[in-house]
Amino acid sequence: MCKDVLGKKNTRCVFLPNDTTSKLDFKHLDLIIKKLDLFCKKKEITNLVDEVSKHCIVKPDKFALANIKARSRMVLLFEYANMNKSLVCGTSNKSEQLVGYFTKYGDGGADIQPIGDLYKTQVWELARFLKIPKEIILKPPTAGLWKGQTDEKELKMSYKHLDLILAGLEQKMNFDDIAKITGVKTSDIQRIHDLRVKSQHKRRAPLIPKIGIRTIGIDWRSPVQKG
Repeated sequence: MCKDVLGKKNTRCVFLPNDTTSKLDFKHLDLIIKKLDLFCKKKEITNLVDEVSKHCIVKPDKFALANIKARSRMVLLFEYANMNKSLVCGTSNKSEQLVGYFTKYGDGGADIQPIGDLYKTQVWELARFLKIPKEIILKPPTAGLWKGQTDEKELKMSYKHLDLILAGLEQKMNFDDIAKITGVKTSDIQRIHDLRVKSQHKRRAPLIPKIGIRTIGIDWRSPVQKG
């Protein structure tokens, strides 16, 4: 999409694998780079992640280490963007955003999120329209942050059902009606609702206590046209 809008010379892809990145990802990267004629830089980040981990105040567990990986990538992406006078394009979708399935200041750190208002199932439809190779579309979604990780395993639900629940919640339907339409248990709908509530902090700028006349993020809104 970026290439179609901005042109090849203004679109730079960056692949930042580490020791838990699937070998299939390397194969699929080469496939899509060749098919779409994209420019791509590759940088292994295992040593960087290991070095950060050594200097942590508390030894990171599996989940904290996963966040370190995502935030390490964010640091490198923004440095690369700085040096190329570019913006960082995020890849998060609406499903991930609404349940907080992303790392704060990691893969959630971006200048623009062009597919951020599309549910995962809609992203798959868009990928088919754009003729993305079928093996990439059909591959189980994963962040590759540890061996065997998949999105749906962590979410304990398929994206098909998740998106139906989120679409129902978006339209302010009650849980019983969503359950009838989706065939999902009410307890699962409650769980997804709670995930959306608990992850609010990930979707907004840090809260600022109101002291002045006009406070950033409360009544001094962006984008600002005047004043």
